[in-house]
Parts: sequence; C-alpha cells; structure tokens
Amino acid sequence: MSEYRELLPIAVEAVNRAAEAMRHRFPGALTVKGDRDFASELDYAIERDMRAFLSAETPDIGFLGEEEGRTGSAEMQWILDPIDGTANFVRRLPLCAVSLALVHRSEAVLGVIDLPFLASRYTAAKGDGAAANGQEIRASSTRDLGMAIVAIGDYAVGPDAEARNRLRLALTAQLAAEVQRVRMTGSAALDLAWLAEGRLDAALTLSNHAWDMAAGVVIARESGAAVIDQDGAYHDVNSAVTLAATPALAGAVLAAYRKAASTVEVVQ
Repeated sequence: MSEYRELLPIAVEAVNRAAEAMRHRFPGALTVKGDRDFASELDYAIERDMRAFLSAETPDIGFLGEEEGRTGSAEMQWILDPIDGTANFVRRLPLCAVSLALVHRSEAVLGVIDLPFLASRYTAAKGDGAAANGQEIRASSTRDLGMAIVAIGDYAVGPDAEARNRLRLALTAQLAAEVQRVRMTGSAALDLAWLAEGRLDAALTLSNHAWDMAAGVVIARESGAAVIDQDGAYHDVNSAVTLAATPALAGAVLAAYRKAASTVEVVQ
C-alpha cells in the first residue's frame, strides 16, 4: 500500500468542499491578474477554505495555492488549483476542475481531480494505482500516432504572448499533420485525467505551474502513462513543459515537440 494513501480521504474531503461550492455558487466578481487573465471571487473563496481545512487536518504539511501563494513547509505540501479552467467556469462551460495534489520535495505523490459538472472524480496515490469514481483506470493502448487523440494546452496570454505562442502554434501545426485529432479543452487537469482514463492518448502543456499539473501528473502516471519534460527526462513540479502520453506514444510525442521547437525560437 502506498505510504501516502492514508492522506487520500482528507484530500477527497477537501475537494468535495470545493466541488460543492462550484456546483452551487456563482463566480462572483472577477479580479484581473493580467492581460486576458483573471480569477473569480469563488477561486479565492475555495482556496481560503481549503487552506484552512487542510491546515487544521494536516498541520505539518505546507500549502501552495494558485491565488494566494505558499504557507508552511515546502518539503511536503498540498498544491491547489481551486478552479482549473476559470474562463470556462465563468462562461458556464463544464470543462473545469478542482485540482489538489500532495507534493513531496519536487514529486507529485497524491492527486485528486474533480470535474463538478461532469460527475467525475479522479484519484491516485503513488504506487497505488489510479481510479475514476472508485473504479481502476488505465491509459489507452494506442500505439500509432496517426490514431491518437491529443490535447494541447491553452495558448499564452499576457506579456510576450506573441513570442510564447510561436511554439504553441508550431506544435499545433505539427500535431495536426501527424495525429488523428487535436483538442484544446482549457483545463490541464482535465486533459491529464482524461489521458489517465484512456479518453485521450496524449496531453501536452507548454506553460506549467505546479497547481495546473501536479495532481494530473500523478494520476496519469498511476494509470500507466508516461510523463516527461521537453528533454525526455522524468517530469517533476519544476519542469517547464509537460509531455504526457501512453507509453507507446511517448517517443513520437517527444519527437513531434522537438520538430516543432526546431522551427522557432523557444520562449516558455
């Protein structure tokens, strides 16, 4: 049994609280964070509630939230995206998630992702497998990139967006030439959960923050998927790029990324 599994019920209860808030409360006022980037009042409310709840339940574990930063230890910490896909949530698009991970040093070791409007809950603890709504899940067995459904993360906004998007646009074009279909959902957590469940065959995100990726990375890995960075190395919370795929496609996905990157000046 995973040494982290005993913390899973606490993580699930925390995510339950957030998912209920998303289902029953309005976004509220929006706070502008940058060019075409914002957080909702509910983002802040969920994060504050979960920070308080997890601090009370696990006082020796630190906390890092997207909206209000870190408190406590960085050795072992909860990492939260209170609403992954805020733009979708505000527009009542159901492709949004609560994403909570436990990170030990730089490795994600436990994750819970809830899709409140799709009735889906994904959980994993390192060494213990991954589940959706309590049922074991596995990544797909797709071996041919030409048969793969591949998700790519959002295009950049804010400072240097034009420069940063050159690689994203090049990668989109490269994938469009090689895979069966390219999809953009607007939620990195959802992409990785659907990879773990076999709905997608790869999920690529080029601008990473730990709160976006950590929970999905451990869930994907525990389902049997490979998760690497742009160098083909083992992905951790400090990685700049997330390339996640079924094991048989990992090499081809990395090659597609490198081919796209070779055509542009890479700006993360």
